[in-house]
Amino acid sequence: MRAAHSGPLVEDRQLLTNERKTEVIGSYRTHDKDTGSPEVQVALLSARIDYLTEHFKTHVKDHHSRRGLLKLVGQRRRLLDYVKAKDADRYAELIKRLGIRK
Repeated sequence: MRAAHSGPLVEDRQLLTNERKTEVIGSYRTHDKDTGSPEVQVALLSARIDYLTEHFKTHVKDHHSRRGLLKLVGQRRRLLDYVKAKDADRYAELIKRLGIRK
């Protein structure tokens, strides 16, 4: 039988802690009170996608979470298409900063 996770271990493996989320928002915001611009949203989605990608290296058979990952990738793709349609230079800078294109 498997042992249950203890409290602190689960907290360390949290998807996106408040501190990490604030850090991502701070580095991608376009002005002081910005929390929801496309750049911030794409950066937060990218952080979640990176986390899930690492998760699947150890949990290969977690198909339910894989579906969630695919939904996140699609949402990020739509936001990036929006930014590209509005301002191609902003799009180019964003993908360069995130390192999501090879």
